[in-house]
Amino acid sequence: MKPLHEIGAILRGVDLDKFSLSHHQKRVLWALRDCRTAALGGHIDACDSCGSLKISYNSCRNRHCPKCQGLEREMWLMAREGDLLPVTYFHVVFTLPHELNDLCRYAPSVLYDLLFESAKQTLQQFGRDNRWLGAEIGVTMVLHTWGQNLSLHPHVHCIVPNGGLKKDGTWQFPKKGNEKFLFPVKAMQGVYKAGVYEGVRPPYSAQNDKYAA
Repeated sequence: MKPLHEIGAILRGVDLDKFSLSHHQKRVLWALRDCRTAALGGHIDACDSCGSLKISYNSCRNRHCPKCQGLEREMWLMAREGDLLPVTYFHVVFTLPHELNDLCRYAPSVLYDLLFESAKQTLQQFGRDNRWLGAEIGVTMVLHTWGQNLSLHPHVHCIVPNGGLKKDGTWQFPKKGNEKFLFPVKAMQGVYKAGVYEGVRPPYSAQNDKYAA
């Protein structure tokens, strides 16, 4: 059943230029506004058997669009459910310091790769530590770049199983006493932040050396 109100219809009644939005944010909202309207053109579907024709407007295919990506999202979730192990899971979130937001606007792929890599290395370092687990862990990571208020807020959501694989291929559950938490939060924060700042330091150092010369 078609919903009473749709995002596209709402956006078509709003002047987006009145809001302080980045070009990327505007492009997404333009796509949602124009999805399946004459603004994106159309196509004709023909039945090979009866010859009937159906004219449809093109979709925006933007990953934020509920019309275009709703089915794909559900299929992705079903596939991930098939990957789940018969153990409990922990939800861990890693975010970039707000001081790096401007860099994300100019070099998003570099900063987002750093976010993923620093989060992964932090989790692996603590997973391999015999004090906590002493095994190789797995993790599913999903990038979110916006906050609930549509402000730039890059962070990754991590789903981590409560255990990991030992070198002999057997499953290692957490050490006794550690069953109800993954790893110590404060310690993880220190390792993660060090990894992030170490990752952004070389470009800054090279830039400073260039000007100093």
